[in-house]
Amino acid sequence: MTVDTSVVEAPVGHELANKHLIDTQLWDRLVNRIVKDESMERSLAERIMDQALAFLTLCAREPQGHYSPSPLVDIGWHTFILYTRAYQAFGERMGKFIHHEPSDVPGIDYGTGNIARTVAALKAQGIAVDEPLWVNTNHLCSGECSGDSGGGDSGGGANCEAAAKMKVADCSSYCSGDSCAGGGGDGDSGCSH
Repeated sequence: MTVDTSVVEAPVGHELANKHLIDTQLWDRLVNRIVKDESMERSLAERIMDQALAFLTLCAREPQGHYSPSPLVDIGWHTFILYTRAYQAFGERMGKFIHHEPSDVPGIDYGTGNIARTVAALKAQGIAVDEPLWVNTNHLCSGECSGDSGGGDSGGGANCEAAAKMKVADCSSYCSGDSCAGGGGDGDSGCSH
């Protein structure tokens, strides 16, 4: 998947609601690594890290949920995992180590709608959701996206249009019917304990 992150704009009044979950030095190290490794603006890297912390909070609160991040949020999770001691300490503070579970075993059906379920659970838990960081997976898509246009007349709606605007290479690989495909945002990950 190719996403032009330059068009992923922050919602009006957006705040980094989860930044407080880690210390400032670790926050800066993680955000700086995302900026460097992903060649993106700091403001977007901060939002990605914030949503990764939101996602991990959800995984800690609901350990049997088998939630999945969007591709952008997954960047933050993968970055945090690189800092193994800090990641382990974070898990301990949250009550349990949060494992990264790739969903790439041949022949296993990981189901659909995992990202939509994750977003719904985040909201149900009162955890702030930065919609544009999840929209490229069309988690609210109410119809089938078609190719890279993201539009079509089958009810894809604003999220499919946003995916097209963000230049998602193949919207249909993320959205089918009312749910999105894959065990993880990019088809490769979910959380477990």
